[in-house]
Amino acid sequence: MQEAHSNLSYWEYKSWLADVDFTIVGSGITGLSCSLQLRKRFPKAKILILERGSLPQGASTKNAGFACFGSVSELLSDLERHSEDEVLKLVKMRVEGLKVLRETLGDRAINFEKCGGYELFLTTNLELYESCFSQIEYLNELLEPVFEKPVFSSVPNRFQFKNVQDNLLFNTEEGAIDTGKMMQGLLQKALQQNILILNNWTVTGFETLSNSVEIRANSISFKTNKLFIATNGFAAHLGITQVQPARNQVLVTKPIADLKIKGTFHLDEGYTYFRNIDNRILLGGGRNLDLTGEQTNALGISETIQAYLEKTLSQIILPQTPVEIDYRWSGILGVGAQKKPILKPLSEHVFCGVRLGGMGVAIGSQIGKELADLLAPPKAMK
Repeated sequence: MQEAHSNLSYWEYKSWLADVDFTIVGSGITGLSCSLQLRKRFPKAKILILERGSLPQGASTKNAGFACFGSVSELLSDLERHSEDEVLKLVKMRVEGLKVLRETLGDRAINFEKCGGYELFLTTNLELYESCFSQIEYLNELLEPVFEKPVFSSVPNRFQFKNVQDNLLFNTEEGAIDTGKMMQGLLQKALQQNILILNNWTVTGFETLSNSVEIRANSISFKTNKLFIATNGFAAHLGITQVQPARNQVLVTKPIADLKIKGTFHLDEGYTYFRNIDNRILLGGGRNLDLTGEQTNALGISETIQAYLEKTLSQIILPQTPVEIDYRWSGILGVGAQKKPILKPLSEHVFCGVRLGGMGVAIGSQIGKELADLLAPPKAMK
């Protein structure tokens, strides 16, 4: 006898949780992209997405909207822990992932703007400044197979930033998007493709059976033929211990008259970043001030990091402009010892695409597509 499902009506269980072909955990960029690729491959399948939040809870709706592949200092830092070939593959993955995102939704739908990216260096960090500027030519040569042209160059500080070195590094290929419009576009596409999305459903565990997977969520259980884990920063909860959560905090100012800052900007090896959005400054990062404390999946803000962000705003970005803060929030990244995402089967019926390393906008679409493609076409489903 099948056990009764508490708190669910017969209709609810039958409509949403019965006879599920594919269940995806996480309705962020990766999860939604995975669902769209599965629908493309399996037009008649029942596809269900479970999302722990009322909105995508990790970083997909909380990021800064940078369409980037890595600043000079970030890439040089990566080269200390990865081979040249590994870094080249990472950059190529990010560039191709952005292309997939733009092709999926269209540039207008996500407000994509190829505005270029800048990297600032503090006057107190002369060693990093000189190291990065001395290796521009080396990085341009390393990345030539991807871009077929130099992408990094030196430009003067025309934005009148204070307490930074006289020159900035400029990246011709970086851009910016509207994060909210991107996620609305992906959600709309999924719903149009008859993909079911349930919010406020927290998956607490799963068990692989002989021909299916039993999922435990919201104090009930149900079966699915295949399970795809795309929850990134929360992956450790489902046994993927190579992924650690990393909280990133963000603030946005109230509108600022005659704001001349245009582009995307990086500081401190990419740990701090800012941009103009709707004539406001969006500023985020600073978790390197407390890497241990920010290794958490608890959304929230800390006074220490918020104070650092406000200091950066007042002493570097807009030193002569009084500003007010309008929004503060945080998002949860999935990071680890390596930058390469974890994209693999966990069993015959369970697959994962996680550890996006703070590059979800760049690689989420591609990882989602490849996650779906880990599944070979079942003989019974054409």
